[in-house]
Amino acid sequence: MLKRKFCRLLAYLPLLFPASNLLSQSKPDIVLKGTVRGSQNNSYVEAPFTVPEGIASITVTFSYTEKDQHTALDLGLFDPERFRGWSGGNKNHFTLSTTNATPSYLPGPLPAGQWKLIIGVPNIRASVNSNYEADIFFTRDNNNASFADATLRTGPAWYRGDLHMHTAHSDGSCLSQSGKKVPCPVFLTAETASERGLDFIAVTDHNTTSHYDDLRELQPYFDKLLFIPGREVTTFWGHANLFGPTDFVDFRVGTTIPSMQALFEEAHRMHAILSINHPNAPTGEICMGCGWTPKEAIDPHLITTIEAVNGGGEEGKYSGISFWEKYLSQGYRIVAIGGSDNHNALIPAGTRSAIGSPTTVIYANDLSVDSILDGIRKGHVFIDLSASRDREFDISAEDGNRKAMMGDTLQAPDGSSIRISARVAACSGNQLRFLLDGQPVASFNSTITQADQTLALTLPADGKQHWLRPDIVTPEGKLVLLGNPIYLNYQEK
Repeated sequence: MLKRKFCRLLAYLPLLFPASNLLSQSKPDIVLKGTVRGSQNNSYVEAPFTVPEGIASITVTFSYTEKDQHTALDLGLFDPERFRGWSGGNKNHFTLSTTNATPSYLPGPLPAGQWKLIIGVPNIRASVNSNYEADIFFTRDNNNASFADATLRTGPAWYRGDLHMHTAHSDGSCLSQSGKKVPCPVFLTAETASERGLDFIAVTDHNTTSHYDDLRELQPYFDKLLFIPGREVTTFWGHANLFGPTDFVDFRVGTTIPSMQALFEEAHRMHAILSINHPNAPTGEICMGCGWTPKEAIDPHLITTIEAVNGGGEEGKYSGISFWEKYLSQGYRIVAIGGSDNHNALIPAGTRSAIGSPTTVIYANDLSVDSILDGIRKGHVFIDLSASRDREFDISAEDGNRKAMMGDTLQAPDGSSIRISARVAACSGNQLRFLLDGQPVASFNSTITQADQTLALTLPADGKQHWLRPDIVTPEGKLVLLGNPIYLNYQEK
């Protein structure tokens, strides 16, 4: 019985731990090949390889022959100084970096020098020779890192997620099984986000990278929910979420980092998105460092995104919308996103700061880290303040043969007509409105009367630079969906 179970496990291992689609299309930096012979049964075989200076992550894929002869080869790893992990026969690939690692392996510094794959041989028949191959891939940065081995969903679509939340790795807390307030585990955040129908989340614990190890462990289980690497860079003069890289970023502005400008320059160098959080929040003893109060001006060209909606609310003096629109009015193309800023994964759905409230909805080519971040950079984003699962908001503008969606630029010469198409779903009874340079276009106000409706509008062009932003509001004027602008006659990025 035990033998049959073992053989069945071997047969299913490639399904449980599939090789990365990305790796299958890349050329390995090192290929190790060798043969394990029957005489080496119940022993350990070393396969050394050299890691150069400056490596940020190492990925190993491993395969071998003669499995049909009941050959079983296990796998482990040592760096030049210490043991880095043992996965036995349960994985045919793994990744480790300075900040996170596949379960079974240890994250940490990746010293240059001779490393060793350790191949354990629990079973090989005396007459069998098994050929193995280990493909080793190096990366020199962790820009736009991913905890997933493959794209979670293919095809362009509007993907829904939450870009700001906290767990036990910073100040997230929830009630334990016995009702005590305890640090809230990452698993509960992921489970709640999945239950609420989200496609992606970014756990953004304050200044730390320790949560990345948990996320890499959880990602294979949550294969419908993409984890975006993130953290909240928390300074004394403001907070900003950094998306993409997993490498350490120094947050000590005013001490080891000379200025906020230098922090944004570092994010730009890393090809990261650094998004200003809750900029109009109070600061001081009521909320230490929460408001955006840098001592010096920051080049607005370095600001990719602003958290216009924090925690599901857009009203009052703490709303970030006015802060964002000041940059729009100065001619800058900056993308508005939202985030729940959730600190308790068990907050009931439908309440302020519950996971997914608000929901940031991004048009992306597929459900992968690169595509989601690319969608943000392009401004193909709207914010669902109602935290629905199904509201859609697809706005496009055309002038002749040119077409633009939210976040895009449309060149519209003087005297031409801009044809606008607005497809809105699950918003019946609400109103579509447009703001031109921040002012409502009264003739564009339309009541949504159908569950899925497309409205056609026409705007005369004057050849000048404008930003045209769509919203969905209730009959009383309360914001339901906040859209990013279409930019008229701006220079392309």
